[in-house]
Amino acid sequence: MGAIYLLGLAAGLGLAGASAVAAPAMSVDASAIPAQIERIYREESGRILASLIRLLGDFDAAEDARQDAFRAALDRWPADGIPANPRAWLISTGRFKAIDAQRRRQRFEAAQDKIAGVLHDGNAGAVIDEEWPDDRLKLIFICCHPAVPADAHAALTLREICGLTTEEIARAFLTTAPAIAQRIVRAKAKIREARLPFQVPAGPELPERLGTVLAVVYLLFNEGYSASAGPALTRPDVSAEAIRLGRWLLELLPEPEVMGLLALMLLQESRRTARVDAEGEMVLLEQQDRSRWNRSLIQEGVNLVERALMSRRFGPYTLQAAIAAVHAEAPNVGGTDWRQICALYAALAALQPSPVVELNRAVAVAMDQGPAAGLALIEAILSRGELANYYLAHSARADLCRRLGLTEAAREAYEQALTLVASAPERRFLERRLEELGEKMRKSVENPSPQSTIG
Repeated sequence: MGAIYLLGLAAGLGLAGASAVAAPAMSVDASAIPAQIERIYREESGRILASLIRLLGDFDAAEDARQDAFRAALDRWPADGIPANPRAWLISTGRFKAIDAQRRRQRFEAAQDKIAGVLHDGNAGAVIDEEWPDDRLKLIFICCHPAVPADAHAALTLREICGLTTEEIARAFLTTAPAIAQRIVRAKAKIREARLPFQVPAGPELPERLGTVLAVVYLLFNEGYSASAGPALTRPDVSAEAIRLGRWLLELLPEPEVMGLLALMLLQESRRTARVDAEGEMVLLEQQDRSRWNRSLIQEGVNLVERALMSRRFGPYTLQAAIAAVHAEAPNVGGTDWRQICALYAALAALQPSPVVELNRAVAVAMDQGPAAGLALIEAILSRGELANYYLAHSARADLCRRLGLTEAAREAYEQALTLVASAPERRFLERRLEELGEKMRKSVENPSPQSTIG
């Protein structure tokens, strides 16, 4: 494929029903049911919450209803068995619980008759909206509504769709947990007070809100591709759901940047299984077994990014997808066209200035021009203070110092990164690097050499 990405760049810059609910329960060993419920919670809780928000019209009530539904499952399923459609059962149960709670508090008022009427009209399948395969797409659009404060769009979506804690979201945005919590509370209050419709917008409103929605879907994917915290490096269920949402968005609006985002997610996802070894430890790009990369996802992603580039109306997601495509088509790290990647990052920085983009470009420059050139760029970025709390910036600096033989500077940078990282596999990786440096320092003391330490 060669220089298709830069050629395109140059051109563009020229500027379920009732029967499912009532179906017989699945027979499962009662002792295994708590583990099954935990799995269902992990896989389905986001979809259940989105449906409950649609049905109840209130975030907090929906969250309470979801918890009540899972508690009811823990009580009843060991005796009754797991329903044939667990998600529908949980949504229906959560809805009943919420209605009962509102009745007890005598605050259901006029909405009581409407909601209860729909619930008791004999159509249990109404719980699951068949017009859209997943209520989460609607939930993303309501979270990104123009009436909601702009600084809360992504935070609210990551909290409600992905289930991230405020601490995890704060780390993703390089801010504090109280600041994120305040944004989320304000956003929920605005949605409730303005009675915002739970729907995917139509007409000109759809493209107007698309940019925000794309940003949120990509944040969701990133949490799946590289978990912000926890024992595992990745969350495959989360990245898979983000890709699914991306496909639905492409059906809704086949715009170049939607193609670019979907291409980017597919190309990154293609490497997921090679990013960890059999013990779940992180494997760097240069050490990955590329035969384990998913070639069908790569081909689909490459086709999408070519279409987006040739439209000449592409944006930052398409540029990032083009970078990912260059990596995907390279036989190994040494055979990667780093000069093309540097040029693509420069174009991305011009289109969407960001210190993180600068950091990624610095790493590419280090691969193209040598570690000293990359290190100078990273130190300039860190000197501005913008990425002081971003562990990857310190980790990248540490790696380049290590490659240059600047052992003490590398050790300090790895230690700084360790104070900021929350992912267990990434923490173990940094700890291994520190151990290797310590061993190197001990050997250099025991066997001093007159040669320069600059490699």
